Order: sequence, then C-alpha cells, then structure tokens
Amino acid sequence: MALDPSMPILVVDDYQTMVRIIRNLLKQLGFENVDDASDGSAAIAKMRDKKYGLVISDWNMEPMTGFELLRRVREEDALSQTPFIIVTAESKTENVIAAKKAGVNNYIVKPFNAQTLKTKIESVCAA
Repeated sequence: MALDPSMPILVVDDYQTMVRIIRNLLKQLGFENVDDASDGSAAIAKMRDKKYGLVISDWNMEPMTGFELLRRVREEDALSQTPFIIVTAESKTENVIAAKKAGVNNYIVKPFNAQTLKTKIESVCAA
C-alpha cells in the first residue's frame, strides 16, 4: 500500500539535531506535514490539538521518556489508536518487550536510514 505523503507526523525528541535528521529523512520519503515536540508533555498537548497519523518518539528524553509518552497516549481514549514508533540507541530486549507490551507499533534502533524508516512506517501505517 502506498503511504500518504500528506499524513501528519509528530517527531518527539529532546535533541534538536535528531529532530532535524528524522525530519530530513521524512522529507526524502515525501512527507511534508511534520511537526515536532521537544518532550512528552509538549507532544501530548500537540496530539490533543491535532490528529496525527504517526508519532515517532525517542525513548531517552527528560522529563518524560518516550516510553512514558507511549503509555500516556495508549491510556487516553482520543489518542490511543495513534500509530507509534519508538526510536532508541539501545536495543535491549527488555526495552523492546516493555514497549511492545505498552502498545508500541514498531521500534527503530539508531542509527538508521531513510529506507529503514520507510519500511517501519509502511509496516505501521499500511492497513
């Protein structure tokens, strides 16, 4: 199934350089409707204002981690169905299992390229 390039995507990372990298990769894949948030609280606020087709969040953030953000999103009825990908530098099995149990749709280990990102987005968003 073809991905919808107009789908709104929210990138959540407290490291601006990473936000820029993911934004550029998404642009290479044709996605133009990309917002970002520097922490979980800002992400939740943006998600309440706008319906996103996908959230791509870093795991390691302060004060709210990507894992905590995922749990909050899954607990909130209006947001719970939003596709969610966690990005992390750590590929610890227990983290992957915890994220899966919390309802993550997919998981990307850094570093990654546009093709990896595209494959993960397709697996999450292709109905």
